[in-house]
Amino acid sequence: MSSTTVITNIASLVTNDPSLGDNSPLGLIHDAAVVLDGDRVAWIGEASKAPATDNRVDAEGRAVIPGFVDSHSHLVFAGDRTEEFNARMSGRGYTAGGIRTTVAATRAASDEDLERNLTRYLREALRQGTTTFETKSGYGLTVEDEARALRIAARHTDEVTYLGAHIVSPDYADDPAAYVALVTGEMLDACAPYARWIDVFCEKGAFDGDQARVILTAGRAKGLHPRIHANQLSYGPGVQLAVELDAASADHCTHLTDADVDALAQGGTVATLLPGAEFSTRAEWPDARRLLDAGATVALSTDCNPGSSFTSSVPFCIALAVRDMGMTPDEAVWSATAGGAAALRRDDVGRLVPGAYADLALLDAPSHVHLAYRPGVPLVADVWRRGERQPTR
Repeated sequence: MSSTTVITNIASLVTNDPSLGDNSPLGLIHDAAVVLDGDRVAWIGEASKAPATDNRVDAEGRAVIPGFVDSHSHLVFAGDRTEEFNARMSGRGYTAGGIRTTVAATRAASDEDLERNLTRYLREALRQGTTTFETKSGYGLTVEDEARALRIAARHTDEVTYLGAHIVSPDYADDPAAYVALVTGEMLDACAPYARWIDVFCEKGAFDGDQARVILTAGRAKGLHPRIHANQLSYGPGVQLAVELDAASADHCTHLTDADVDALAQGGTVATLLPGAEFSTRAEWPDARRLLDAGATVALSTDCNPGSSFTSSVPFCIALAVRDMGMTPDEAVWSATAGGAAALRRDDVGRLVPGAYADLALLDAPSHVHLAYRPGVPLVADVWRRGERQPTR
């Protein structure tokens, strides 16, 4: 039988249920408590009304938020690209071709090395409050290497994405059509059993709109749901294609027309913004304010990868979004929790309500606002994932 635990004396509890507390989108409850029963939330409310439990944790006037839902990462890789980053910060621009460096290192790595790297970054993210994450393949670009990346990832998360269409494999540089055929044929057959999602980098230097449509449609026929890297480096067809195909998310969304914004606001596709990429490439910031004011659903994620956003810190991305993308602290925290869950089409994570997974972070601060107010400070004091308290140091 599972034991019950109450976390009490919470200064402010973010539930992400607008019917609770202050009736804001965050559903803030002050002087709160949350009861965990096994891997689920059993009760939330005012601390004075909390039921009896087997165990008690005193939050000592700190804030509690749902665990972060990082719905976009690339964690199965080897090596890093320090020299590329250093050169770019000295004035050279980022292009999709830099991915080839990581492809070579990943192909040369053993399964053990790839899994060791993956678990290292997962522990790093967990210490910073991330309790749910999506991760992709995309650094193998052969049938065998893409399948093994997904096989390794699937041992650590249910949110696994097949991204054979990251770039055209260097092996097919002179015949992109043959590579698209491989991605939608033999490679897809090998990868589909390990993945929930299919993704494509729809961008100049990677795959155009027609190629992206073929790839995503083939994945959908195999039971994989679409998501898409869209409109990161330039204006393009990615966002419109995402909405047309009912993709769960269009990721990056840096260069948007009014029609793109309207499509995201009216459709079921989440706009996932990845400010770590703009920080690390000195690129133009996505305009979150424009999307939010139009009524689009926005998620915030890290895009953790060795080339263009080598951070696993959702708090860092929250601070960037507030400072440079026009988001309020409330909106940024919602987007990094409930927004990320929406980008994965989940309602059992990203919020703290009875029945949801007991995934939460205790902040060494009285309010979630401190995540943006005190950038760079390690504010996550404790993390519970699936009801179990996690090591954070």
